[in-house]
Amino acid sequence: MFTLMLLYLLFSWVGFKGIGIFFAVLLITKEIVQFFFLLRLETRIFEPMKNVKQGLDEVAKGNYGIKIEYDKPNDLGFLISSFNEMTAKLSESEKLKAEYEENRKALIANISHDLKTPITAIQGYIEALLDGTATSAAHKASYLKTIHQNSIYVNKLIDDLFLFSKLDMQKLDFHYEDVSIRAFMGDLMEEYRFDLEERNIQVEYTVQVAADYCIKLDGKRFHQAFNNLINNAVQHGPETGLSIQVKLYRQNNFVCLDIKDNGPGIPEDKLPFIFDRFYRIETERPKGFASTGLGLAITKELVEAQGGKVTVSSLKNVGTCFTIMLPILHSKESESCQ
Repeated sequence: MFTLMLLYLLFSWVGFKGIGIFFAVLLITKEIVQFFFLLRLETRIFEPMKNVKQGLDEVAKGNYGIKIEYDKPNDLGFLISSFNEMTAKLSESEKLKAEYEENRKALIANISHDLKTPITAIQGYIEALLDGTATSAAHKASYLKTIHQNSIYVNKLIDDLFLFSKLDMQKLDFHYEDVSIRAFMGDLMEEYRFDLEERNIQVEYTVQVAADYCIKLDGKRFHQAFNNLINNAVQHGPETGLSIQVKLYRQNNFVCLDIKDNGPGIPEDKLPFIFDRFYRIETERPKGFASTGLGLAITKELVEAQGGKVTVSSLKNVGTCFTIMLPILHSKESESCQ
């Protein structure tokens, strides 16, 4: 009714000719406005939506590297930004999956090789004993010693594999306690001092912390990590004159432990890889057949699982220093810190 009344007034005041011109101008203006509106809609909505559809098709094909360019601060812009974040995460996940698959294949190949070598040796020496090839008592004792060493190696490899697989699947149980680091390390070093000095290995333990600090620690798991570093120094150190220095000190908000030896050192080009699983500096196993190539990888995983980190520095013909860094909870102030 309101519209009809307006039309009646226009016809009354202006006449039919004026009304025609008015409507012509109105229609032209409307078409121009609609054209620019649709053009803007095309560039800001329809074209980006088409790109999103194409992007989803690419994702469905497994191409996660796609990215849509759109910089308008509107709801569609937020949608496209979320799409780009999703594809970036999917791409990263795909890379990790590919790396994991490669690592799995390498792990299986390394396990096969590391198990086959000692088992073949065990089989060969047992056959020699059964065939009567070893006639003297000395030969028999030598064969049995080699069989024993290889069986120890296989058993240790299986233990390390079991521990590492639990760490890799995040299924290893940790039992944390608030621990006084000075008391804990004092007891630990007494154990090692007695054992290593019996093997003519010089041990020096230095405490350079002004106060005692409380840290959250799983003592059993930390002992495994620390033991791997000590064994690494023993296995790769000189036959005689080996010296191991352990130093406890504070650095910023961390308690640090240096485990330093006077061994041959690690070549600079091999330092970045020593924490990789099954990585060995030598192609031959070190003395004692004890190295599985998993010790340092396990140490890294165990320390990081407790909120810490482990680093290494080395100089050729001078020695190697591993550093364990553990976050400080607080200074020891209560009996709850054991």
